[in-house]
Amino acid sequence: MSIVEPSDSNLVKREDCALVIIDVQEKLVPVISEVQKVIDNVIKLIKAARIIGLPIILTEQEKLGGTIDEIKSVLDDYNPITKVTFSCFGCDEFVNELNRLNRNTLLLAGIESHVCVTQTALDALPRYLVHAVSDAISSRVHHNWEIALTRMDRSGATITSTEMIIYELLTRAGTDEFREALPFLK
Repeated sequence: MSIVEPSDSNLVKREDCALVIIDVQEKLVPVISEVQKVIDNVIKLIKAARIIGLPIILTEQEKLGGTIDEIKSVLDDYNPITKVTFSCFGCDEFVNELNRLNRNTLLLAGIESHVCVTQTALDALPRYLVHAVSDAISSRVHHNWEIALTRMDRSGATITSTEMIIYELLTRAGTDEFREALPFLK
């Protein structure tokens, strides 16, 4: 078996990736299914992104309060993009930030799965590779989460998990990055 060249691989490449955290806000969080799991996994994604130098875009839906303190506390800078549209792509500031970053792969996390996350994924798919981090996404009703993942998958998004995507981005054990990430991956 020969070594796979990076250009031949279907693995996510960190140099081409951005983490998008959608609307994990004060007024939404109390009604979200399995919300603590989602919060914990979003925090893991943020920590991993910081370790490997992945850009993070944070959005907030207008009138739903700020991003919850647990998430704000692990961000180096709290500079959310406020939007009124459900899809992040309906917001010029979001689109401009993506263009500035010049990344082609988006890792999506946040709430609600069947509204803002799915609409963002569907708008992104013509131009971007989309990875929906299934255990870092939720809705008020579990059924809506299931339908959202199915729709995103059938539309061309890759459905992944927090650990799967973090290990994929780390690429190997034994590095300083791996040792720094290991405590929150155990």
